[in-house]
Amino acid sequence: MKAAILTEVKKPLAIREVPDPVAVPGHAVVALKASALNHRDLWTQVGLYPNIKVPVILGSDGAGVVESVGSLADKPWVGRDVIINPALDWGTDPRAQAANFRILGLPDDGTFATHLAIPVSNLAPRPTHLSWTQAAALPLAGLTAWRAVFTRAQLKAGENLLVTGVGGGAALFALQFAVASGATVWVTSGSADKIARATALGAKGGVNYRESDWAPRLQKLAGLFDVIVDSAGGEGFAHLIDLSKPGGRIVFFGATTGNPPGLNLRKAFFRQINLLGTTMGSPADFAGMTQFIEAKKIVPTVDRVYPLDEAEAALRHMEAGGHFGKIILTP
Repeated sequence: MKAAILTEVKKPLAIREVPDPVAVPGHAVVALKASALNHRDLWTQVGLYPNIKVPVILGSDGAGVVESVGSLADKPWVGRDVIINPALDWGTDPRAQAANFRILGLPDDGTFATHLAIPVSNLAPRPTHLSWTQAAALPLAGLTAWRAVFTRAQLKAGENLLVTGVGGGAALFALQFAVASGATVWVTSGSADKIARATALGAKGGVNYRESDWAPRLQKLAGLFDVIVDSAGGEGFAHLIDLSKPGGRIVFFGATTGNPPGLNLRKAFFRQINLLGTTMGSPADFAGMTQFIEAKKIVPTVDRVYPLDEAEAALRHMEAGGHFGKIILTP
């Protein structure tokens, strides 16, 4: 099969022919129709992700057709259109992942390839209203957003929610999920165009976080928030305490701008603010997310589609930071 392989950190991906995967018992081989990029792929390439091992086929998101299975009991999966749950070995505790939890694409070979071997338990039917590229955009970012918004923050209809840094996959899914659930959603971005596009997806409006007075301006526009979804951390995180209602929930799943300096813990605990860390999601989260996507007919936002041979160009497009939605590879 053909694959885009990271052979060395800080080096371009190499397109190579490698042995076809084999379905061992409990596993399936999926012929991939599309895969999607995530920031963990870029961070792995540039050496900013922990426990990197090379060579490795990157990629956590994929959709395709089951070609073969390793167990007779799993034969009904053969020929079915599926999406891949990239959360491997979550474990039995829904509150947090087990010690051997990992994400597809590092250390296990991932979806930047024409074929993938994956546990049958990590397969789910492709939502019927989604194209291959739309379906491939869904798994990692959708699962992360679902757990953040509903499992951890317990968002309810009518609540006021802020999504920071809208434009990336998980932030956009958080926006779409919250709008579909009946919440009022506001956003921040460094781009006026991204705020406008988020408004077209159902956001009430937003502010540019590059402006020094963004937090008080947002409070004047939207009031305080029941729930805030953040993946940036950094200096702006302290403002999220100010923007939270008493008893509000701040859920976060990244620190792309670093750890927050000057965080006012006294203000946080006096106002009963809940700080909720989250990452990926359990099998129950994935099932809930796919059912919601199907029921609400939510369509992921696709930014650009590249052929697999141009996976390196796709990573450079992500690194440039101007994308809105998911970047897709097709074999």
